[in-house]
Amino acid sequence: MSGQFSNSSTDILEDVNVTAVAPLPAPAVMHARLPLSTQAHATVADTRRAIKAIIEGLDARLLVVVGPCSIHDLTAARDYAARLTALAAEVSEHLLIVMRVYFEKPRTTTGWKGYINDPHLDDSFDIEHGLTHARAFLLELAKAGMPTATEALDPVVPQYLGDLLSWYAIGARTTESQTHREMASGLSAPCGFKNGTDGSIDVAINAILAARSPHHFLGIDSDGRTAVIRTRGNADAHLILRGGTQPNYGSDVVAACRERLAAQGLPGAIMIDCSHGNSAKDPARQVTVAREVVSRRAQGEAGIMGLMIESHLGWGNQPFKTGAADLKYGVSVTDACIDWATTAALLRELNEAL
Repeated sequence: MSGQFSNSSTDILEDVNVTAVAPLPAPAVMHARLPLSTQAHATVADTRRAIKAIIEGLDARLLVVVGPCSIHDLTAARDYAARLTALAAEVSEHLLIVMRVYFEKPRTTTGWKGYINDPHLDDSFDIEHGLTHARAFLLELAKAGMPTATEALDPVVPQYLGDLLSWYAIGARTTESQTHREMASGLSAPCGFKNGTDGSIDVAINAILAARSPHHFLGIDSDGRTAVIRTRGNADAHLILRGGTQPNYGSDVVAACRERLAAQGLPGAIMIDCSHGNSAKDPARQVTVAREVVSRRAQGEAGIMGLMIESHLGWGNQPFKTGAADLKYGVSVTDACIDWATTAALLRELNEAL
């Protein structure tokens, strides 16, 4: 077989498939450009404490994470946030409203990966622009008193945005990932883990156990230097039921999950994702799910601490292609959402039911 392969000192061994490396400003630099204000600090700190109390059963309100499936247009997102801020005050007796502000989207194969990665929606991947404007938007909302939640996807992003977020989710595609479990162990806010896309609960329970434990892993520090990150574990990690091949928001499933959590010494606080597998991706079914779950809670069912609802200004979703200039205002480019009128009526109804 000799002679078939040749070795040469000129062979490239590193970055063989990398076409460019574009430096980003360090997290500390971006924080200095867009510093946390006193009001924004109070919004985040107070909401994190409240969510922790809800998880521990010390705050009787229902946590509701509601908002667009993804943020693609900051003008529409500001419009939505202004409406939600006013409504949150109206229903604050029984609901703690946190706006869903998802800047990153996991893709099964390929597709638009979210505002941070491609803020111009044209495959230009201006990530510095995306990070900068994402931080500015979160800061704007926190100053206005609207707390925010997001999916933790890229392990570098929390260094840039983490001081402005009150709650995180780890998605069904990444719950089994060691990298995301380690990252969650160091997040400064409560974090929910979704069950697997097939409906598996075990993967989420294992993830919660892992995230609540200390870890050591590679990451970056506030100056952008590669560092060993040591964490104490996130005591506020909890379970999100998002359905799978079948819905899993029923009282029997919730009760079984609480038993399995208790057997592992974990709190029985469970959030129900009204979308995804629980709605069969039919946005109208989110209303049905939310009503049933809150009705059961109002009748004394234990364990349900929160809901997640995908909602935007307009109903449904719209097809997206790179560089599209004719997108409908306030309509999702990812999963289908309920519209604002339906959202407002539903939240008022849930508050009244509780």
